[in-house]
Amino acid sequence: MTGKPGFPFAAIGINHNHIYGQTDLLLDAGCTLKAFYAPEDELAVQYAARYPQAKRVREEREVLEDESIKLVIGAGIPDERTPMAVRAMQFGKDVMLDKPAAISLEQLATLRQVQKETGQILSICYSEHFRQKATVEAGRLVQAGAIGQVIQTVGLGPHQLGNNPRPDWFFQRSRYGGILADIGAHQVEQFLFFTDSSEAEVVHSQVGNFANPKTPELEDFGDMVLRSPGATGYVRLDWFTPDGLGVWGDGRHTILGTEGYIELRKYIDIGGRPGANHLFLVDKEGARYIDCSSTTLPYGPALRDDVLNRTETAMGQQHCFLATELALTAEANATWIAGERPEVRE
Repeated sequence: MTGKPGFPFAAIGINHNHIYGQTDLLLDAGCTLKAFYAPEDELAVQYAARYPQAKRVREEREVLEDESIKLVIGAGIPDERTPMAVRAMQFGKDVMLDKPAAISLEQLATLRQVQKETGQILSICYSEHFRQKATVEAGRLVQAGAIGQVIQTVGLGPHQLGNNPRPDWFFQRSRYGGILADIGAHQVEQFLFFTDSSEAEVVHSQVGNFANPKTPELEDFGDMVLRSPGATGYVRLDWFTPDGLGVWGDGRHTILGTEGYIELRKYIDIGGRPGANHLFLVDKEGARYIDCSSTTLPYGPALRDDVLNRTETAMGQQHCFLATELALTAEANATWIAGERPEVRE
């Protein structure tokens, strides 16, 4: 835990397990979890058991009206995240959301408007970047010029569908937003980060449901092509990780530069090295392996300082919004490639 002073924070919405990582990032940065609101008793029991110092409040308003609470974190059902963040910002709270922060371009427009009006910080915890030491270390190497100018990234985000029970909302397109809007946001943010792009466009995107006919609104595959003024990116996402892998997904990222390349094996090295956070660097000197398990994660302390100092060191506000905008645009314009697109329930 850092020695710097933090501040009280609270959680509203704990439907996705990412809430635990969000909480730990702030606790490790010296902040204090004061309260949480969750209407689901079964989820609240688990969260309270892990964080007994936090009071479970009966109404969201108890958090919002508590002037000592500086920041609210949330990983609620995706379609409920934007409304919660809007209410929190209007009460003078900074907000850290799980991705996706919004499930439609209309929701994103609302987030942008309210953030501008209130001046509050709206941060999105892209966990495949901010909670992955290999990603952080790759960013340090890229910024140091280890592979020259980055001209392309390839981000692969495979997931395992049956590694834990999935609630009904997980299979409802109007609630989770679609595969590109949801888990695709991770890869889009990393494309912008590694290529140092402040503008970009979606060249092509497609989604489909190849193997889950009983849940027709689930998109079990999706990919997209991105382009910025100086680089291109390819993203592939799926729910086809087999049980035999041993982890929920073999997440990889390749960063191609003019003088070398980096490959990340974030969660497992199927070549046999134990653990996670594996980085391979190839340059003119040769190929070498870097174990990133001791790399420091800067996002939590940086966000803490941003809240206290009203700065943008953890993640620029426009970068935050642009990653979401590109993922939502890719989803909205995606070609359906596995038969007729199902009717989406409202």
